Amino acid sequence: MLSVSEARERILAFFSPVDSQTVPLERAAGRILSGDILAKTDLPLFDNSAVDGFALHATDLDSSHRLTVIADIRAGEYFETAIKTGQSARVMTGAALPPGTSAVIMVEDTDFNVRSPGSRAPKMVTIKKAIQKGSNVRSRGDDLHTGEKVLAAGLRLRAQEIGLLAMLGESNVPVYRQPRLAVLSSGDELMPVDAALIPGKIHESNSLTLAALASTAGVELIPLGVAKDTKADIRKRLKRAVKANADVIVSSAGVSVGAFDYIKAVIEENGAIDFWKVDLRPGKPLAFGKYAGIPFFGLPGNPVSAFVGFEVFVRPALEKLSGQEVRPHPRATAYLAEPVESDGRESYLRAVVGWENGRMVARLTGSQSSGNIFSLVRANALLIVPSGVKSLLANSEVEIWPIT
Repeated sequence: MLSVSEARERILAFFSPVDSQTVPLERAAGRILSGDILAKTDLPLFDNSAVDGFALHATDLDSSHRLTVIADIRAGEYFETAIKTGQSARVMTGAALPPGTSAVIMVEDTDFNVRSPGSRAPKMVTIKKAIQKGSNVRSRGDDLHTGEKVLAAGLRLRAQEIGLLAMLGESNVPVYRQPRLAVLSSGDELMPVDAALIPGKIHESNSLTLAALASTAGVELIPLGVAKDTKADIRKRLKRAVKANADVIVSSAGVSVGAFDYIKAVIEENGAIDFWKVDLRPGKPLAFGKYAGIPFFGLPGNPVSAFVGFEVFVRPALEKLSGQEVRPHPRATAYLAEPVESDGRESYLRAVVGWENGRMVARLTGSQSSGNIFSLVRANALLIVPSGVKSLLANSEVEIWPIT
């Protein structure tokens, strides 16, 4: 069996970023930049007021000056006449400073007390507080300068990046195309969620679980449905993935050594399996290879095994495919509240982790059966037992993956 790290390295070697495309800014949230963004202009573009107040000449920054107000400037307006000694202009927050001014005094620090909407500027104003040059001024280029790299390729665009791009006038953005992920389940025992169960049947859940996981990875989903335990039906559904130009195929079940596990055989008809056993618990019978040139993941049928296999192997591959830097899953350390047994495989056990007496403490959520998805629902972390370790004592320090 391959170790988890060896399997991950071999998988990632198969992948390179998909092609890029240009999308409107309003549709770019959550997408991955395919090129660097350079500032088209300075930000701010012009000196502007950070407050509602009065713009002052450099010679009138001391208190007790009585000034003539020669302009009333709102945001979006520009006053071209230079302000001279003994003069001032009322300015609103965000308004461009008129020529000749070097500071803004807040309206609260003057004798002008009329602040209701629509009020007119006074003809004269008295400064009641001394201020420094540059006070309450957002100077041109304070945030960034023209030509400066502000966003790097490979970044997932969040709300704040969308706002910055809008301020820079980037109406269209270069991003990587969303990878197309085909998801297949298999098994004669599986029935639709809304079907009434009959003896020997269960509701199909893995395709929905995997689709939900994939939705957080920023992919375009191609549902292939549930294949019957026949080569013909599996073959038909895999051909559908090829026709839809899938970038990755992920299946659940049908990759073990059961008498009716046909997926591996069908993959090898038009491709190859690179490996199919990993030193992992849960999820040992993981298959990876290619079908018709498309990377293929064959995850186990047990729901927890499918979940863990996706997080450990599929998600990093999708990150690389979508143009992101592949980064390790966020990890932390905790202390065991109880002894833990394993079977020597690298194990990802369901646990609840919380603060107790000033340190992080981990407790298993009960049964670690790979079919017990309720124990996964109760968990907020996966507790990692290293390969070769079969038991850990209470109070042992362990590594955890938060999964909230």
